[in-house]
Amino acid sequence: MERDILNTDAPELRQLQQRALIVGFWGLLAGVVGAVWFPDQFFRSWLVGFLFCLGLTLGSLGLLMLQHLSGGQWGLVSRRVWEASARTLPIVALFFVPILFGMPKLFLWARPEAVQGDAVLQAKAPYLNVQFFTLRAVVYFALWMAAAWLLNKWSAGQDRGEIAVTPADSVRFRALSAPGLIVLIMTITFASVDWIMSLDPHWYSTIFGLLTLVGCGLSALALAITVLSRMARTQPLASTLVPRHFHDLGKLMLAFVMLWAYLSFSQFLIIWSGNLPEEIPWYIERIQGAWAPVSLLLVAGHFALPFALLLSRDLKRRPSLLATIAAAVLVMRIVDIIWLVEPNFERHGFPIHWMDLAVPLGLAGVWVFVFVRQLRGRALLPFNDPYFKEAFAHETH
Repeated sequence: MERDILNTDAPELRQLQQRALIVGFWGLLAGVVGAVWFPDQFFRSWLVGFLFCLGLTLGSLGLLMLQHLSGGQWGLVSRRVWEASARTLPIVALFFVPILFGMPKLFLWARPEAVQGDAVLQAKAPYLNVQFFTLRAVVYFALWMAAAWLLNKWSAGQDRGEIAVTPADSVRFRALSAPGLIVLIMTITFASVDWIMSLDPHWYSTIFGLLTLVGCGLSALALAITVLSRMARTQPLASTLVPRHFHDLGKLMLAFVMLWAYLSFSQFLIIWSGNLPEEIPWYIERIQGAWAPVSLLLVAGHFALPFALLLSRDLKRRPSLLATIAAAVLVMRIVDIIWLVEPNFERHGFPIHWMDLAVPLGLAGVWVFVFVRQLRGRALLPFNDPYFKEAFAHETH
């Protein structure tokens, strides 16, 4: 097999990019039109879309670092997907800008009149204030983009032969990934507090940061499975991908689904058994009334159904079926984010606004367009990585 096969103009990628642009255009257009009549709702729906795209990107960055630390064929065949996803961080940072303009509409602590009449907000004011909030966001994105830039730069250098391809010379990837993964976990934890938990500044959970981290990883795994399944018949992936790669990725997705469910139930059980007036209302709002069906949908669609299906070994080795489950998981990730964000705001009638679907789809369409453009700019497999040669020696000779 020719090692210089890039096939970045594969019809599957071009088609995906075109469809993503169309979805992005109409979704954002609907959002802009809706913002005229529902300005408050626009910022809430924008936050949902931003968090979904952020989860794809940060989850990919985390799994990329994990792959550099652990190795394995499952990560080598997925690396280009996660590298391309990590390179979308600049556009995700741009998505964050409207949130800064909508802070008074989103966050109670960003309204001076609310802080003056609330002792809890006054106590949290040294941390929850507009200036410090903005500074923290800048630091988060700077750290994330620095890690993504370095890993992608070194990987591109390997492709061009500018970096030696012996195992000893690839230690730089592990040297960055080990502390980088710790920093990523910490920054995602703080970011989840800033951008989600502080929507209700009277509520808190010590598990929430880890739960957000697992959600990001699950999104990135589902993304990799979806893309690889779509490209499974395209060279050079067609000559490299085998059922066991999807089996490995499917097992990892099953593990993340189980971990998400375990942490979600643990958080609920601890708060519910504690029966504290500061924490219980957060769950009461979500398991009673109009949000009760959404909660049941999450239990079934985010855990029970994918868990039951992913137990099948045969299914995990069939790319098309596994990709269908992965796509469903991505849909459930959006529903989960809506469930976390929207009940913090007073609403009557049907709980999910049409903009909660239109705006996230618009942002996701733009994100996928940029992601595919990045994916088409590099070789689809890291042929020059020394561990690739070792892992696939029996298949590439």
